[in-house]
Amino acid sequence: MNSYRQPTLPLELPDKNSPGDKIGLNGSGINAVLPEDECIHRWYRFVLSFPPHLVRHFIGLFELDERSVVLDPFCGTGTTLVEAKLQGIKAIGLEANPFPCFASRVKTDWSVSPNELRAFAKQAAERTYSVLEEQGIDDRWCLDVQPQNGLRTLDEQATRLLIKNSISPLPLHKTLVLLDQINLHRRSPVHKYGILALGNALVTSIGNLRFGPEVGVGRVKKDAPVVAAWLEEMRKIACDLDSVHQGKYPEARVFLADSRELSQVITRNSIDAVITSPPYPNEKDYTRTTRLESVILGFIKSRSHLRYYKETFLRSNTRGIYKSDGDDKWVKGVKEVEELASSIENRRIKLGKTSGFEKMYHKVVKLYFGGMARHLSEMRQVLKPGAKLAYVVGDQASYLRIMIRTGRILANIAERLGYEVEQIDVFRTRFATATKAKLREEVVILRWPGSK
Repeated sequence: MNSYRQPTLPLELPDKNSPGDKIGLNGSGINAVLPEDECIHRWYRFVLSFPPHLVRHFIGLFELDERSVVLDPFCGTGTTLVEAKLQGIKAIGLEANPFPCFASRVKTDWSVSPNELRAFAKQAAERTYSVLEEQGIDDRWCLDVQPQNGLRTLDEQATRLLIKNSISPLPLHKTLVLLDQINLHRRSPVHKYGILALGNALVTSIGNLRFGPEVGVGRVKKDAPVVAAWLEEMRKIACDLDSVHQGKYPEARVFLADSRELSQVITRNSIDAVITSPPYPNEKDYTRTTRLESVILGFIKSRSHLRYYKETFLRSNTRGIYKSDGDDKWVKGVKEVEELASSIENRRIKLGKTSGFEKMYHKVVKLYFGGMARHLSEMRQVLKPGAKLAYVVGDQASYLRIMIRTGRILANIAERLGYEVEQIDVFRTRFATATKAKLREEVVILRWPGSK
């Protein structure tokens, strides 16, 4: 055990503009999307998602080619899938959060005609402007003139799901009018691109959200241009499709599925490599990051609907724990996890923290690492012998300032399950807002030797 190389040097990633140069470890460059990498990736992307050039690094390191199949079991907004497809490699993704899953599906489907997309966007925009003008609203100039017949809103259940003030009443009304026009094309191949473009516009310009890196509410604006913001997103999509439309690219498949049950949707012994970044045990509710677009666009409609999806997530925060959870049994007897959970609980007691969620901190640790153990166990069924895996994970200090060495613990769990741990490289350091400390993000590189 523990024979792998410990973290020492930053992961060296080549800058495409300056071959051989290093991207600074503590600068913004290493996790930023390079200007030449924006195509497709920019349609919709999580803040702090790992960048396309990191995926290319591992495609090269793992010597993948057109015969290979790469899997991202926590595919989020599809960075690995899009980049693999651009590099001519077949890709499969799993994502349990419905809107990011939808985004990944759209971002990996380049079959629609860009000109058809432009015609659809122009028609939907003109009709939306016309409907709004009949209501006394000029979205072209945003003069904050109130309509005569009141503003549309969401139903009560959906409204309660939104972060308060995440979108103002007038922009919400205009968004719903535009959504009606987009949905008139529900049976057309252009429809899903219109929905994704609106989702991206909601979080980048229409709503009041800010990301830094946690989601919160920034300046609450009375009005914002809706149609113009959507048209700009549609323009980007059409332009990017122009650049790839005539090319021949391999298939990419995306499943709305639980990464702990991936063998139910993926063929046995079919995967050559894994490039992924699972959730961290960081007390972050990932559904809040996507809540605005998920609710307004109808992907989540009620608290029960939200819970249904959250139960398929890896447990990484106290808001996502349920009585039926049992993943902790997968790490029963794993000394490092049990000692970490005990340290967190002892720290809570010492500090006199008695709230319900604080009492769950130690439980989250066991469920998180147990869920990852369950995931890695399932993974063994779908990997080819000799498959390589890269997991981007981060250290955490959010649980009462007890350090969680995520990469090291996952490496130990993987070894117990029969994987070979080849190395752990530091990818970057990041600033933790809760503790004002710099934490490491690492890449755990594994090899599956095959069943023994």
